[in-house]
Amino acid sequence: MQVTVTSTDGLKRELQVAVPAKDLEARVSAKLDELKNTIRLKGFRPGKVPVAHLKKTYGKQVMSEVIQDTVGASSQEALEKQSLRPALQPTIDLEGEIDQVLDGKADLTYKMTFEIIPDIEFADFSKLEIERSVAEPTDADIDEAMERLAENQQNFEPKAEGQAADEGDLLTIDFVGKIEDVAFEGGSAEDAKLEIGSGRFIPGFEEQLKGAKAGDAVTVNVTFPADYGAENLAGKDAVFDVTVKSVEAPAPVAIDDEFAKRFGFDELSKLREALTTQIKSDYDRMSRMHMKRSMLDALDSAHSFELPPSMVEQEFNQIWSQFEQELKSQSKTAADLDEPEEDIKAEYRKIAERRVRLGLLLAEVGEKNKITVTEQEISQALAERARQFPGQERMVYEFYQKNPQAIAELRAPIFEDKVVDFIAELAKINDKTVTRDELFADPDAEEHVHDENCNHDHDHDHDHDHDHDHGDEKPAKKAAAKKPTAKKAPAKKKED
Repeated sequence: MQVTVTSTDGLKRELQVAVPAKDLEARVSAKLDELKNTIRLKGFRPGKVPVAHLKKTYGKQVMSEVIQDTVGASSQEALEKQSLRPALQPTIDLEGEIDQVLDGKADLTYKMTFEIIPDIEFADFSKLEIERSVAEPTDADIDEAMERLAENQQNFEPKAEGQAADEGDLLTIDFVGKIEDVAFEGGSAEDAKLEIGSGRFIPGFEEQLKGAKAGDAVTVNVTFPADYGAENLAGKDAVFDVTVKSVEAPAPVAIDDEFAKRFGFDELSKLREALTTQIKSDYDRMSRMHMKRSMLDALDSAHSFELPPSMVEQEFNQIWSQFEQELKSQSKTAADLDEPEEDIKAEYRKIAERRVRLGLLLAEVGEKNKITVTEQEISQALAERARQFPGQERMVYEFYQKNPQAIAELRAPIFEDKVVDFIAELAKINDKTVTRDELFADPDAEEHVHDENCNHDHDHDHDHDHDHDHGDEKPAKKAAAKKPTAKKAPAKKKED
């Protein structure tokens, strides 16, 4: 095999690779020799088919397979010989008359075109100033969490005789629904529970039961939404004959040892300890997210190097596609926005450049410092993913076993977090005490959106598959920010 560097322009490289016809012929003969013991041809005993006959029958097919295998192996070998690391998969263009190559009369020659990973000079990480917002759970935070638990454990107690139903009350009702005086299927129930204001019934139903008392018969007139799930009911006027059997009002839940036992704790103090631990974990998670955002900003400011144009273009196309999909979901196009499309594209191209820069930087830091992701860490991540789909765990495992790219997407955030931890050990972390509201404030409000998960496979020879946000404004948010405020759609649920 002969490798010639035919072009070098910035990060762009072009190689010409030539594999002699005699080498291809030798590989074809070896494959045919293997085949003769497995192929069954009429008139020949197993294993006795002459290679010459096999070549005449299967020669071109085998040569085609050999060429494909040879291009794959020789292209990788050519890169290793030249000590080149492509940013993306090289483009392969066969040269010459391919029919002559298939007939074994010409050498195999092809051109490889690609861009290389740039040389990256790391900044002194020990001089990085990184801010980390921190907050500690207060007694008020724990009390508030306890109150939320109590609200979710809502009790009801019967109202005094003659008291009318109001918002938040729980009614037990019988009802029969009719359209044009004919009862329809699924429109009747007995002893149905209805919490007024829950939005479980179609619009207008619950409101008409306000003021009802136990024992009342109420006629409820409603119109099914035009897009109601049952076509035979959509848009139809209906009348429900409702009998109110009982009216119950929300009752306060006593937050005591008995309340704690509902959650598996012997006493209230143990429940408070568990809530404190959980809230502290949530605060620490947000604190780390703030630290990572600050780190990415610092890293981006401290590094400047040439970026592979193809990687930037790929990243930009992905961002722009996401942006257009978001607009499409709003029945809009870029022309409907109050900013010129070319300005929006310019902004998103800068975001694409930032993502590529940080992606390459983090990958290089990880590689140079031998940071890897273990199989055990992958297994733990896969187990966590499977737990998100109760009852379908086996399907999840099978999916990941059959899709290496999906496994790469599991590995990516683990790898990145380990690189972030590595840099954090070297950098100067300045803790800033903030309130809970500041810790959990929506960063979108600051017009500078960050994302914790970068979904970036850095762990395999820089073969990047970008789908990540390295501290950037998201296309979805930009589209949403320019969307006019819409009225809240009414609930469209069937009666229980």
